Amino acid sequence: MSTTPAPALDPAHTALLVMDFQPAILAGLPEGDREALLGRVEGAIADVRAGGGTIAYVRVGFTEADWDAIPDTNKSFAPVARHRVMHHEDPAAALHDRLAPRDGDIVVRKVRYGALSTTDLDERLRERGITTLVVSGITTSGVVLSTVIDAADRDYRLYVLSDGVADPNTEVHDALLHHVFPSRAHLIDTAGLRTLLRAG
Repeated sequence: MSTTPAPALDPAHTALLVMDFQPAILAGLPEGDREALLGRVEGAIADVRAGGGTIAYVRVGFTEADWDAIPDTNKSFAPVARHRVMHHEDPAAALHDRLAPRDGDIVVRKVRYGALSTTDLDERLRERGITTLVVSGITTSGVVLSTVIDAADRDYRLYVLSDGVADPNTEVHDALLHHVFPSRAHLIDTAGLRTLLRAG
C-alpha cells in the first residue's frame, strides 16, 4: 500500500499497539465491521506474540480526579467530564475480552486521545528496547492519528495496520490512510504484518 516496500520487522524491537478496543468505542462501528476488525486484530496479536514481539494495550478511562482536571476549553473531552462517561471501572471502558492482555504485556490507561501523551508508555517501550511500533486502534481520526503524529516525532519506526484501524467516518478514515499517514508510517495490512514478521 505504501509507495516503498516496508522493511522487515525485528520482533525483539517491535511492539503492536492495541488501542481503544473497548465496548463503548467499538459500539460506534457497525456490528459486522466490529466482529471482522476484532478478528483481524486478534490474529495480529497472535502473530506478534508468536514472533517474540511486545503487545501494548492502551485504553481510555477516567477517575473522578481526571474528569475534574479537564478544562472547559478542551472541545473533545469537556463533554466527557460533564457527563461523567468512560469511568475507568465501567465495563464499557474495559478492554474487549477477545483481545485480553497476558502477563508480560504492557497495559496503560490514558485520559486524552494519544497513547503517549498522558501515559508512561514511551518510557516502558524504551525500557524494552522497542524502536518500532505497529499501530492498530479505534478511531483512525482519534487515537490512531494522535499516536502516529506523536510517535513519529519521537522517532519510532511506524507501521499502520490498514485493516486494524477503523473510524465511523469512512471518508475521514480513507483520507488519513491515503494522504496523511504515508508521510509518517508504512501502511501494511494484517497479512503483510505476518509476512514481515517472518522475514525479520
